Amino acid sequence: TPKGSCLESVKFAIDTGYRHIDGAFVYYNEHEVGQAIQEKIAEGRIKREDIFYCGKLWSTCHPPEMVRPTLEKTLKILQLDYVDLYIIELPMAFKPGDAIYPKDENGKIIYHETDLCATWEAMEACKDAGLAKSIGVSNFNRRQLEMILNKPGLKYKPVSNQVECHPYFTQPKLLEFCRQHGIVIVGYSPLGTSRDETWVNVSSPPLLKDPVLNAIGKKYNKTAAQVALRFSIQRGVVVIPKSFNPQRIRENFQIFDFSLTEEEMKEIEALNKNVRYVELLM
Repeated sequence: TPKGSCLESVKFAIDTGYRHIDGAFVYYNEHEVGQAIQEKIAEGRIKREDIFYCGKLWSTCHPPEMVRPTLEKTLKILQLDYVDLYIIELPMAFKPGDAIYPKDENGKIIYHETDLCATWEAMEACKDAGLAKSIGVSNFNRRQLEMILNKPGLKYKPVSNQVECHPYFTQPKLLEFCRQHGIVIVGYSPLGTSRDETWVNVSSPPLLKDPVLNAIGKKYNKTAAQVALRFSIQRGVVVIPKSFNPQRIRENFQIFDFSLTEEEMKEIEALNKNVRYVELLM
């Protein structure tokens, strides 16, 4: 994000009423998020415990001995004593080092062999040390979740699994599996995504142009985005819409004054194309 825009957006979001902030070391803007939180605490607008901050362990930091130092670095950047949730961002490891996406001479990602269960044990130690109130995962499928859940000597199970989830990609099987195990699904790209061909599958049409979402929105005097967010929330999926536009930040928050009927929920569920926008080709 351009310098300062994240700072202003987070402050505006906090003033609007947002309390859950989803961040990551690889977004390169945690210093601005931390500053925004500190400024709002100094103003007396919020207390630290009002904010729910999620940080992420990047793929170059999976070796167990790197987990705690990586989280400590994140906390220093954020100027916080703990994060509310710390998650493994991807279930695959990249070669440790300064490069975020380490590549060989052919431009192929250099992977690194680590054991997800050992990484998870290091995450558990961070929770025991009070550096993270809760721990979870992201982009894990059922098999990868089962590896953790069935791990001998498991101390804490993942509280959440952050995955792409929206009306075109509803994740019914994963949602059901996670429900059975008390794991909350956090849906990223709940409004679809930008149309950036470098990382987005643009073969699927833009979600917010969908006629069904727009027709339902008209009925409630809401936008297609508000309908899509409401749909996820009613299914028990946590949403983390990304916006740097004050009007849309406000709009995305205004989804608690209406609810969708069972029929409308089914109509939206039927839009599922089972196609990802964020393909994570690595």
